[in-house]
Amino acid sequence: MKTQGKVFKYPDNVDTDVIIPARYLNTPDAKELALHCMEDIDADFVKKVQEGDVMVAGWNFGCGSSREHAPLVIKTCKVGCVIAKSFARIFYRNAINIGLPILECEEAAEEIMAGDEIKVDFDTGIIYNITTEKTYKAQPFPPFIQNIIKSGGLLKSLKEGENDA
Repeated sequence: MKTQGKVFKYPDNVDTDVIIPARYLNTPDAKELALHCMEDIDADFVKKVQEGDVMVAGWNFGCGSSREHAPLVIKTCKVGCVIAKSFARIFYRNAINIGLPILECEEAAEEIMAGDEIKVDFDTGIIYNITTEKTYKAQPFPPFIQNIIKSGGLLKSLKEGENDA
């Protein structure tokens, strides 16, 4: 599985209320929620993001609440991947559970800049910055987690497993 796109860069400690402000959580519609993704830190994000684009961030991305809304709105915006120095543990689990590809790579998160074009190979963990021609190596997920993400989330992967039985 791969993605390629333009980078949106964010600092350390981007919390779930920045990813999707709590004032919008009165609807269960993911598409409606996604219209407000990142608006308090990057007002033009939803106007500029294209399918496959990549978020790159610092330490502790997704800290804050345990709501699945944060990774869900990022996925609904068709972001191809989030790369960070580290993720808040509950965000990390929620991202896998809903099928949002994420990678931890301190060097890539430090050096990749907003607007760079990058390509990510989830099977190998290779992050290639097309703009600078530099390659980074993240630890890829084991095959069973890659399967969850490829299936679109934990519940979908379990349903596919039932169909295989």
